[in-house]
Amino acid sequence: MELFALNDDERVITETAAAFAAKRIAPYALEWEAAHHFPTDVLREAAELGMAAIYCRDDVGGSGLRRLDGVRIFEQLAIADPTTAAFLSIHNMCAWMIDTFGTDEQRKAWIPRLAPMDVIASYCLTEPNAGSDAGALSTRAVKHGSDYVLDGVKQFISGAGASDVYVVMARTGGDGPRGISAFIVEKGTQGLSFGVPEEKMGWHAQPTAQVILEGVRVPADAMLGGADGEGAGFGIAMKGLNGGRLNIAACSLGGAQSAFDKAGSYVRERHAFGSSLLDEPTIRFTLADMATGLETSRMMLWRAASALDADHPDKVELCAMAKRYVTDTCFDVADKALQLHGGYGYLREYGLEKIVRDLRVHRILEGTNEIMRVVIGRAEAARLRAAQASV
Repeated sequence: MELFALNDDERVITETAAAFAAKRIAPYALEWEAAHHFPTDVLREAAELGMAAIYCRDDVGGSGLRRLDGVRIFEQLAIADPTTAAFLSIHNMCAWMIDTFGTDEQRKAWIPRLAPMDVIASYCLTEPNAGSDAGALSTRAVKHGSDYVLDGVKQFISGAGASDVYVVMARTGGDGPRGISAFIVEKGTQGLSFGVPEEKMGWHAQPTAQVILEGVRVPADAMLGGADGEGAGFGIAMKGLNGGRLNIAACSLGGAQSAFDKAGSYVRERHAFGSSLLDEPTIRFTLADMATGLETSRMMLWRAASALDADHPDKVELCAMAKRYVTDTCFDVADKALQLHGGYGYLREYGLEKIVRDLRVHRILEGTNEIMRVVIGRAEAARLRAAQASV
């Protein structure tokens, strides 16, 4: 029996994502990149296959799948294009937050529209002066009668200006994480505007800009979770990021797998010094390191996803481990793939330099890899103290 073999349902899910990505994303990824085109039509086609509300419950139109299914889907999509896959992962994170923490009314109002991507969602946590220290955010939501009025700026928001709805973290109480609540803010709300699109190193096929809130008035029932959601926003954001970290790691894995496949084809066909590059020991050593990195990344990612599905006590640490290790390792794999192409790897037409640029940001977003080490170190320190106390 093959270890970690997929059952029939898992195989269908993975193969469906792979076939869609190969047909509808891969042939156009370089065009979208060059034109800075956000392919919302193709995203909606993915949604028709159940890829836009992967973890949402089926009573409101979600797919009802597991995190383990999700990371396999995002790996396959990212083989075709990490940028498109990454945006879809962000939309899924927003949908999951609303489905998991929203009131029945919010779930019924939003998930049936988010699942087919009739409305597209963006996640708004980071601010110009609150990145890794998310608990220090300064966007405020002040109660005015039966409404809240939001003021602040959100930074580096994927989909800003193009998305239809924004899950916004804002301060409704005092300082620190417990003073934060989450709000559902619709595009077109008076006072909501967007900054100039950022000129980025990668991710050119999705817009990134500031989300600016100036006296944005929303009804009290726009607070995620209703009245019970007061002060719960930071916890919602962090729980959302557990899954987000797995998804972005899966996007790194898919991009790196694509780079590895391109490099393998290149060194097999390329000849130097009278023989195929594939016969050179140093090339084989490099391929060995790359293949090992991909395999260990996949195993770590599947382990963490399974832990999150099972609500394992170590799920937060395992998600942080997977995010840090996989995004670091897979960036290295992509960089090695470019190096194996020599000068050709530096040319846009080969697609390697795009993968390297796209994967670089994965080590920053959803919690920097330095912060992942903080999360892991904190968990290990607590474990060691608990072990000492039990002696």
